[in-house]
Amino acid sequence: MAGKRVWVAGHRGMVGSALVERLAAEDCTVLTVPRAEVDLRRQAEVEAWMAEARPDAVFLVAATVGGILANDTRPAEFLYDNLAIEANVIHGAWTTGVEKLLALGSACIYPKHAPQPMTEEALLTGPLEPTNQWYAVAKIAGIKLCEAYRRQYGCDFISAQPINLYGPRDNFDLTSSHVIPALIAKAHHAKVTGQPSLEIWGSGTPRREFLYVDDLADALVFLMGVYSGPVQINIGTGEELTIRELAEAVARVVDFTGTLAFDTSKPDGTPRKLLDCSRLHGMGWQASTSLDEGLRRAYAWYLETEVASS
Repeated sequence: MAGKRVWVAGHRGMVGSALVERLAAEDCTVLTVPRAEVDLRRQAEVEAWMAEARPDAVFLVAATVGGILANDTRPAEFLYDNLAIEANVIHGAWTTGVEKLLALGSACIYPKHAPQPMTEEALLTGPLEPTNQWYAVAKIAGIKLCEAYRRQYGCDFISAQPINLYGPRDNFDLTSSHVIPALIAKAHHAKVTGQPSLEIWGSGTPRREFLYVDDLADALVFLMGVYSGPVQINIGTGEELTIRELAEAVARVVDFTGTLAFDTSKPDGTPRKLLDCSRLHGMGWQASTSLDEGLRRAYAWYLETEVASS
């Protein structure tokens, strides 16, 4: 990317902001545009800005995202917003002659009962997890758009799918957050209010893999430099733990000493989610941030930003 104009679409989100910071170490010009100026759901606005800005490379990391509750209660938003964003940016990249584009997906694209760990070949081999199928369908469409523009027009458009993400600038709103920021916020509240127990959705038995956002940013820059192909690339750590074990780890970091209370009336979601990252590892990239260290950094950011401003 030396000397290139690189657009980070979605630069204010958790992934986008980490990516902007990571690109500061590269010899490139980083382009950003706020939503107040360009709504990525509006094709005319996207194409007009891209025609003027003329990016050479694009990281498409903008998305409408959320946890189980948000996915289950706002299906139209999750499907429409993400379809529109992907279609507009990918098509705009073709019309304006972008040299390379990387579209960010999600591990939820894989079937609910896909063999574990999930390989890239598991895509479209079975039914999706119902609670986040709307987001998954949109992300699958983004993968296929990259593949279609590559096939029809010869565009060097690629896609990558990270496992569950967390870190600074995450969404800690309990009505729309993912599991780690939700647990951090709930554990902190339980600690400061002296609650005897911490409520956790589900049984605590599902197994999950988590990736610190700075590691993802590094992997995306790595892939932009070394990978070109139609297959979506998995990004993860290769390590998993149960939601109970995760809750225990969060409790240690937050210093909450009460008990864990599992609400089994709430959904568990997919029983297991672990990515096969052998393709990426074979290219020479590995995650470097341990879960404990990542949780400490995420909690520190939460205290400095969310708690301090409340």
